[in-house]
Formats: sequence, C-alpha cells, structure tokens
Amino acid sequence: MQQPDPSPTPKAELPQPEHNGRKMLFDFGPLLLFFGTNYIYSDLMLSVKVLVAATLVSLALSWHFDRQISLMATVGCAALVFFAGLTLYFDNELFIKIKPTVVTLLFAALIAGGRLLGRNPLAAIIGKQITLTAQGWRAISWLWVAMFVTSAIANEVAWRSLSTDDWITFKVFGLTGISFLFFALSVPILQKHQRQD
Repeated sequence: MQQPDPSPTPKAELPQPEHNGRKMLFDFGPLLLFFGTNYIYSDLMLSVKVLVAATLVSLALSWHFDRQISLMATVGCAALVFFAGLTLYFDNELFIKIKPTVVTLLFAALIAGGRLLGRNPLAAIIGKQITLTAQGWRAISWLWVAMFVTSAIANEVAWRSLSTDDWITFKVFGLTGISFLFFALSVPILQKHQRQD
C-alpha cells in the first residue's frame, strides 16, 4: 500500500475491506452500546443518552475519515436526537420506541413517492456507492420500500407486545436482521443490473 501502483486504477480508491469494517463499526457500534448499557444498568433513559452520544461520535469519526456522511445517516441521526430529546424531556419511552417506525416509513414514502413521480430518490441516497441500470434502480427501490415497511410493521408489533428490555433487544438485533435479510435479497439484483461504464 506504500508503493505507487502502475495500474490505471489507483489504490487510493480500493481500501474496501478497511472502509467496510470501519463503516460497520460506526453503524452498529452505537446500537451495541445502547444494548450493552441497558443490559448492564436496566435504565432506558441512560441508554438513550449513550445512544445519542455514541451516534454523534460515530458521525464525527465518519466525517473525519471519509469527509462525507450519507443522507440516511444524517436523517437517522437528526431523528434520533429529536425523538431522544422528547423521550428525555417528557420522561416517556414511547417516543424512542416509535422512532424506528417513523423513520422507516418516512424513507419508504420518500422512495415510493419518488418512483411514482418518475424520480429516483434512492439513487440520490446511495447512487455514489452503486451504479445500476434503470430497471435495476426500479427493482432495488421497491425492494427497499418493502424492507422499510416490514421494519415499521415489525417495530410496531414489537414495542406494543414486548417489555422495554425485550424491545431494545429486538431493535438492536431484530431490525438489524431484517435489514441484512433484505440486503441479501438485493444482491442478485445488484449483480444482474450493475451498469458497466
């Protein structure tokens, strides 16, 4: 990595394993701290404070290393600060519990509405990471709408039927599992409709 690469593609564009590992840490680290804090102290309000602080640190580090923050991460952080603020101000755990529902439905509505209007909002969100044909963007967009709606429904069922401790476990591992499932389903679409420029 220290020596210049004579090939046309510079090595600076290929730090994928390190970048992906760092991104995963920044994405899931705050959630794991949220889970761990609640597991140790059984204190949702303290856990919410830890989650907000860890998320802000994660975004700051992401900006430091990559000089960019994704739209999804920005919206997610803003929503977290808003709903966490309501939770702490009113001392009411309802707000933090409905946050995943509101955010996922917001993204689902944004993507679905854009597609129905002939736009491609998903490309604006993740377009720099992947390049797809028009058919590929259409397929992946509706798959993501399904993912967000599924997550919203699952969260509504979970917070209404589970204890707070069990809901936190579901939020950290259940919602993450739903995301991984849909990302796995998206792999064949990405492979089939990848645009080669």
